[in-house]
Amino acid sequence: MVRFEQSAILVLSLLVSTAMAIEEASCRRAAPPIMFQQSDSEDLPFSAATSVLAPILINLGFHEFAMGVQGVSSVPTLLNTLSGPSTIFALTDSSIHSCPSCSTPRLFQEHTVSGLFSFQHLRSLAFGTKIETIFPGRCITVTSDSNSTKIFIEGVEITHPDLFNNGFILVHGLDGFASQLSPFSCNVERFAPLSFPPPAPPHPQPSDPPEVPPSFYMIRLMLSDAMLRLRISGFGILALAMRVKFADLVQLQNMTVFALDDATIFSGGREYISNVRFHIVPNMLLMADDLSKLPVKTVLPTLADGQTLEVTNSGGGSSPMRINYVRLKIPDAVHNLKVVVHSLFLPFPHLNPRVGGDSNNAAGPDVTELNGEMDPIPTDNIEIEDHHRL
Repeated sequence: MVRFEQSAILVLSLLVSTAMAIEEASCRRAAPPIMFQQSDSEDLPFSAATSVLAPILINLGFHEFAMGVQGVSSVPTLLNTLSGPSTIFALTDSSIHSCPSCSTPRLFQEHTVSGLFSFQHLRSLAFGTKIETIFPGRCITVTSDSNSTKIFIEGVEITHPDLFNNGFILVHGLDGFASQLSPFSCNVERFAPLSFPPPAPPHPQPSDPPEVPPSFYMIRLMLSDAMLRLRISGFGILALAMRVKFADLVQLQNMTVFALDDATIFSGGREYISNVRFHIVPNMLLMADDLSKLPVKTVLPTLADGQTLEVTNSGGGSSPMRINYVRLKIPDAVHNLKVVVHSLFLPFPHLNPRVGGDSNNAAGPDVTELNGEMDPIPTDNIEIEDHHRL
């Protein structure tokens, strides 16, 4: 019996020693991963930057914009910039969809800046201040309305300020037309001459009130913004025409422009080139909603001397709105604080009332319907002029 107990104790001790040896060996095998994690601890901020950003943007509702974060993780130099505090001007999904040709990763990079810029801080910046983005050689321009209650980034309003701020990442929400920045966006002289202050009066008096920047400083910025957007949106000819007529346009308070895209001009709308002034309504900012509220026979002035446009269909019911019998192709194609551009299917025909004469002797219709984009024009009181003579 004693021998049996001794044998049992010997077997039990052997099992215990074996188990302890196995546990010790497993601990040795677990050691290398711990050492590996410690050696990579320096890269943790970079990976955390991209892994945290996307969920934050998605939770805030910027699903499309969050996809641009992936493009940053593949560029080490951009990744390094996100290792510090950053401010992100996030574009809504609808804003990104407004620019089909834009790259989402690039939009993300061009709307992200190093440092924390709260809405209150942005309000304190001078009009036209430029902030360099994490995309090399690109700067955003910060502007505001007259009392700095609204802040605009590249002409797009910050509609949701200070959406998220954890002391490391600050997010503002933008809602408007998206576009990529120009290579000259950091060059004040070539892109935003409005940043230069107006000349001082020759003999300022101590009693004179402090000089306020005139309104044309805002219109100059908005014109530059609109021309850039037009160029990248397929309206290069109109952008060139606006640059040629810049001296006249900068004198306006705001404007509504009816435009043909480049493809339409080259496919048969060349008369638009010589009639651009006839397609600009001065000192009136008429968005699509404003146009739809205009009653029939509303007369709109143009920059062409003595020539006006007329609302020929108010757009009520199933019939689309038409001006000079031409339907809009893309309402609000490009717009900012001072300029709105509506795309057309065809150039506007000139509708001139006959002076004297018998309406029964009026000529037959000179303009026919083209794919439903223009109504047959009644000829009892108007005539169609030759565009090329104007």
